[in-house]
Amino acid sequence: MNDYQTTVKSRVTLAGIGVHSGKPVSVSFVPSEADTGISFHFIGGSEPGKELRALVSEVGATDLCTLLGDPSGQHVATVEHLMAALLGVGLDNLVIEIDGNEIPILDGSAAMFVDAIDQVGIETLSVKRRFIRVVKPIRIESGASWAEFRPYAGTRFEVEIDFESPAIGRQQFASDLNADVFRRDIARARTFGFMKDVERLWAAGYALGSSLENSVVIGDDNRIINMGGLRYPNEFVRHKTLDAMGDLALAGARFIGCFRSYRGGHRLNAAALRRLLSDRSAFEIVEATRPGRGRSAEMRAVSAPVHAPWVI
Repeated sequence: MNDYQTTVKSRVTLAGIGVHSGKPVSVSFVPSEADTGISFHFIGGSEPGKELRALVSEVGATDLCTLLGDPSGQHVATVEHLMAALLGVGLDNLVIEIDGNEIPILDGSAAMFVDAIDQVGIETLSVKRRFIRVVKPIRIESGASWAEFRPYAGTRFEVEIDFESPAIGRQQFASDLNADVFRRDIARARTFGFMKDVERLWAAGYALGSSLENSVVIGDDNRIINMGGLRYPNEFVRHKTLDAMGDLALAGARFIGCFRSYRGGHRLNAAALRRLLSDRSAFEIVEATRPGRGRSAEMRAVSAPVHAPWVI
């Protein structure tokens, strides 16, 4: 676990289409100073120069994707795969310039964002990284679905899904998180959907850019339509884990604890994060102390400055 904050070493740009809008869009990752967090800067549209911080307080909608800003005005949609990539590889500070209103879907996973970051490299800054450490359980329920944070000596995700479709069924993924685990086990898991839902989504203005190149599609016969099949035997739950990572990255700081969910989604993830951050008795802000000879790093509570990116 890196004790110090990071950013990218230099600018890098990706281009593609939005999975829901179907419109072309490009994003550029620009180095940023310590304690500035992740922010989106619009370089086109109706309000060029407008900024949106990547915080759960900015979430404006969670229907089929996580959207920051005003759904009927300036916004950026489908941020979850990009935010998962930033959390997964360990980026704390970044300006993301965007010339549209939706992050490009690329191949439907976080892998191409990771590749772009690897092209330019990660720079370690001189300011210590602060963490949100969960100190008491927080749980939220919605029907049969639930999500919770629990104290844990590390960062862990335990995600379970349960679909009626036999192509998916009940799947679980549980792992402590670090950059190696993310790259190997999570980053390449793609978004997925059902062919039977396509016409309904199109009529509602969604999935206009969805294709077999960026989504795992399940046909009416409950078979995977994609010629190459799945990237992982349980790719569906791994992608749900990726989504959860992206949604929880909107805390504004990395968390130390275990996040567990059953039949979760963007709305439940955001609600659980809001519940945690609204209860100051449930978490504390900590940073690593310097380990002595032969000792591992320890965490100590700190007073967070009011401009800190995790304040909501």
